[in-house]
Amino acid sequence: MAAALAKEEEDVWGKARKTADDLYELRDTFFPQNPDDKTSKLQQESDLALKLLDSIPPEQRKLAVQRATYEYLRGKILDVVPDYRKEAEDHLSKAVKLNPSLVDAWLCLGNCIWKKGDLPSAKNCFNLALSKGPNKKILCQLSMLERRMSQGAENQAEMIEESIQHAKEAITLDVKDGNSWYNLGNACLTSFFVTGTWDHSKLLQSLKAYQNAEKDERMKSNPDLYFNGATVNKYLENYDRALSSFEAAALKDPSLNASEEVEKMVNLLNKLENLLRGHSKAKRLTSLASTIGAVNLNSSYKRATIDVLSEGLNKAVALPVKVLLFVKHENITPLYSVVCDSKQSCFVLSVYGIRNDAIKEGDQLILLEPFFHHVDFSWKEKRYDFKSIRVDFLEQVLVNGKVLPPHQAIRTSIYAQHKP
Repeated sequence: MAAALAKEEEDVWGKARKTADDLYELRDTFFPQNPDDKTSKLQQESDLALKLLDSIPPEQRKLAVQRATYEYLRGKILDVVPDYRKEAEDHLSKAVKLNPSLVDAWLCLGNCIWKKGDLPSAKNCFNLALSKGPNKKILCQLSMLERRMSQGAENQAEMIEESIQHAKEAITLDVKDGNSWYNLGNACLTSFFVTGTWDHSKLLQSLKAYQNAEKDERMKSNPDLYFNGATVNKYLENYDRALSSFEAAALKDPSLNASEEVEKMVNLLNKLENLLRGHSKAKRLTSLASTIGAVNLNSSYKRATIDVLSEGLNKAVALPVKVLLFVKHENITPLYSVVCDSKQSCFVLSVYGIRNDAIKEGDQLILLEPFFHHVDFSWKEKRYDFKSIRVDFLEQVLVNGKVLPPHQAIRTSIYAQHKP
């Protein structure tokens, strides 16, 4: 008889726990066309979950451990909505007082307090949870919180590094967990921009982490993963991969602006192709290209034209070009222009990290150690095929024979759809 009662009690609490978990599963995987539909659905389901919780008989809530579980589940259910709720914080605070070893209650309390804006207290909750033992979920939340806390801090780079370390610790606990890889990808992406966009290895680490995250079936429903991966690929000018990932993000969450990103990129690619085609036939190319040959080069560089460049970085090579025109497009960065070399070959030049007024139409540039990429792919039955060079730093370009002054450098920023 006693064993049957114990089993019944266990089933009741187990059912309540599962209902709370299902609610969070809904939050993380349900992305309707209208975001308000998600809010009302969550509210509706959380009301049902609270009813189920309250149906647990009072005699099964007498012990401190049972009261703690009740308070924890009530707080967790109330906190599923995006906004801060004091009622949720009160229940979760009671839960950890009654049973300080309830690790998930500390995690929920930390998340709830984070919404309130009290970041140091939220961090304290996560650290208290970790003091009970290593936990990948909590390490990921701590990593995210550290990135949020780093914004505007004097030791920002140091805090981001700490965030990366906690993200890596989470992965060591479960190397197949997609969420931990996704979190590491976000941390590396943030680090790339915080440290001044010079360390491309961080960007590539970010991309690798996102690719590992995609191997986990449970991450297939995360639109931000695809959006962030697309953002990195767009920055690296892997246009085909960026388009595929933006499209995947748009299908998973129509409320993201991923469809617009696809449209903007296709418009840009079409414009680049049309302008290149038009300028390759322009009569003035011969006279423009003839002035390029007169440039004096530092003897440590070998003069080249675009047709002899290898894919990627071309060390100890200098490529003199003339700027024919700038390409207007819908994003702030990069600055795109159509340029030609001394053999009258036209190609795309994309410039990052340099002020827009540093280079003008008609300027003669020397591209030092140029980073070359041959764009060649098909999208929706249209083929794109053109040559491109990217410049990331002042040191990679001379304008009319002169080095650009330091004030012409700008820090590029990226706007990924990711949570902090």
